[in-house]
Amino acid sequence: MDLRNAKWRKSSYTGSNGGNCVELADAAGAVAVRDSKDPDGPVLLLTRTALRTAVQSAPRTH
Repeated sequence: MDLRNAKWRKSSYTGSNGGNCVELADAAGAVAVRDSKDPDGPVLLLTRTALRTAVQSAPRTH
């Protein structure tokens, strides 16, 4: 899947120093997820349902 023109947006938890963050982009019926510190690295494609389940299942750190 070609994501060169994708409009990536950073997590709302991203602070001014960057931190450990992810970026999301719409990707033809899926959501593309990448590490904001490695924009040329691997991308994970998830359905919206799978992303929602992952986020809701993740332990809360704040």
